[in-house]
Amino acid sequence: MGNLIKVLTRDIDNNGGNFFLDFENAQPSQSETAVWEEVNQTLTEARLVLEDLQTYRGAGEEIRQAIQSPGVEGVQEKAWSAVVPLVGKLKTFYEFSQKLESSLRSLLDVLTSSGLTPTQHLEQKQSLARQFAHILHFTLRFDELKMTNPAIQNDFSYYRRTISRMRINNLSGNAGNEVNNELANRMSLFYASATPMLKTLSDATSKFVSDNTDVPLENTTDCLSTMASVCKVMLETPEYRSRFASEETVLFCLRVMVGVIILYDHVHPAGAFVKTCNIDMKGCIRVLKEQPPSSVEGLLNALRYTTKHLNDEATSKQIKNMLLPN
Repeated sequence: MGNLIKVLTRDIDNNGGNFFLDFENAQPSQSETAVWEEVNQTLTEARLVLEDLQTYRGAGEEIRQAIQSPGVEGVQEKAWSAVVPLVGKLKTFYEFSQKLESSLRSLLDVLTSSGLTPTQHLEQKQSLARQFAHILHFTLRFDELKMTNPAIQNDFSYYRRTISRMRINNLSGNAGNEVNNELANRMSLFYASATPMLKTLSDATSKFVSDNTDVPLENTTDCLSTMASVCKVMLETPEYRSRFASEETVLFCLRVMVGVIILYDHVHPAGAFVKTCNIDMKGCIRVLKEQPPSSVEGLLNALRYTTKHLNDEATSKQIKNMLLPN
C-alpha cells in the first residue's frame, strides 16, 4: 500500500488533492507514535460513546407520569431514579467532548506545522490524517444521533427543574449531586446546540488558529481544504473508490468531507462558499447528491444549517440552489 500511495502522490501538490488517503489501514511511523497513541485512546472511547448514545432511550414515560401526578411520591421517585443515571451518561458525553477537543488540537499541531505543504503532511502522516478523519466521522455521527433523539434535552430539562425544586425545599439530591450547578449550566449550553460536537470542534479549530499566531492561517485552512479535495476525488474516481475494502468507507469519506468543509467555513474569514475558496463546493455537493438520499440527508442538512457563510451574499445562487431541500 505504501508504494501505491507514493505512485499516486507524485504530483499531488499540482493536482489539488488527487491522491489516495488510506483511511482503512494507515499505520503510524515511529515519529507519529506518541501523538497517535494519545489520540487513539480518545477514539477508543469515542466508539463506546456512540454505542451508549445509540442505545439511549430516555425516561419519557416516567417523566410524563411524574408531571401528571405531581403529588404522588412514588411516581416522583420512580422518574427521578430513571433520570439520574441518564444524566450521568449525558455528563460522560459532555466530558468526552473536551477530550475530543484536546485530541483535535494535538493533530492540528502536527498537520499544520511549517516545513511541509498540507498535501505533504497528509501524504507523509497518513495515520494521523486517518485519526483526524475518525474524529470528524465520530462528530457528525454523534450529532446525527443527538438531533434525532429529543429525549436527551427532555431528560436534562426535567433533571434541572427537579434539582431546583429540591434546593428550594432544602431536600438533598443525593445521586443527582454529581452534576453541580456550574457543570449543569455548561452541559445545558452544550446540548442546546443542534450539533454540539461539531460546535465543539469548530470552536476548538478557531481557538487553535487564534492561539497559534506563529502558524499562518493558511496552514490550517489549506490542511482542511486539501482533505476535502482528497475525499471528493477518492469518492468520484472509480479507480480509487474500488480500493475501499468496505462499502462503509464511502459513508466515512462523505462524513469526513462534510466535516472539514464545515470547519473550514468556520475558520476561514471568507468561508467555504466563495469563488476563491480552495474547495470545489459544487463538486462536493454533487458527490453527496449522487449517493442514496437516506444516507446523506443528514450531511446535506449539516451543510445547510451548521455552516457560517452559506447565506452570505458572496455565495453563488447555484450553490444555494444545489443545497435547497427537495
